[in-house]
Amino acid sequence: MTNVEQKQRELAELEERAEVLRRELTQESVAAPFQPHGYYTAYYATTGFMLGIFGAMSSLLFNIVGSAMTDRHPLELIRVYLTFPLGDKALELNSGLALAIGCCLYLGTGMLLGIPVYLALTRWAADGPLAKRLVVASVVSLIIWGIMYYGILSWLQPAIVPDMKPENFIVHRVPWYVAAFTHLVFGWTLALVYPFGTFTAYRRPMEQV
Repeated sequence: MTNVEQKQRELAELEERAEVLRRELTQESVAAPFQPHGYYTAYYATTGFMLGIFGAMSSLLFNIVGSAMTDRHPLELIRVYLTFPLGDKALELNSGLALAIGCCLYLGTGMLLGIPVYLALTRWAADGPLAKRLVVASVVSLIIWGIMYYGILSWLQPAIVPDMKPENFIVHRVPWYVAAFTHLVFGWTLALVYPFGTFTAYRRPMEQV
């Protein structure tokens, strides 16, 4: 083998080795998609917070329609809830701004309550059908209703607004069946929008090839 042929052979081997190195570098530079280890609590809590606003909107709409059908103020529920900070005078509110603020507070509360409901759905009905999600959402929503109304509001509101008449407390002003069904509508809505919050690892376009 002549000197020229030997050099050409060495050059071909070097080019082949360089091509292998380039492929290895390309593969190593592509980061693997993020996969959480175990239950992804932070993600589902955040998702529940975001989707909770849809549950709050649907339950508020349910109460607006129900109030209109019973010849009450459409935002009667908001008035009653505003007695928590404002006392009896909230029942006479007609100010658009005050009621709008009350609606915002209601939606914000719904976002917070969306966290436990959605966490329960991802824990116990993640792969189940809609019927299973509705059952889980119903149970958790009724538990939240019981805790909120009879475990917290029944004593907290009198402690904060001591001058209110007992019959005007939220627990007494809102019939138990209305409060319970309001929470059920909230939970059922989260069960319906549940698929929008499921976790899917992001893959860059070059990773999908």
